[in-house]
Amino acid sequence: MSKDNPNTERYIAIARACLKAINDTAENAGDREQKIQAVYQAIDAAFQAEFAEYRQSVAIMGTVLERIASGELNHEKAIDLARKTLDQQPDSTRNALMH
Repeated sequence: MSKDNPNTERYIAIARACLKAINDTAENAGDREQKIQAVYQAIDAAFQAEFAEYRQSVAIMGTVLERIASGELNHEKAIDLARKTLDQQPDSTRNALMH
């Protein structure tokens, strides 16, 4: 993954969490299935943390779209609300690939 890709840091954080989980389980006694489950849980936690910002942005944008679609706003207010929502969008969600 190239350094100019906006998701490089996200990818690195997830990879580090995975490697840490693998290293932690390798050092601990326990059965193989428990170790595998611990690694899966660490991967899931890392993904949840890294994509929380995306989920929050999608939820906000969904609410804004519902409000615009309701027809309660005139044309100018709908445009203003859409622009304000886009301006508040986190940089990591702007024109970035998810992977």
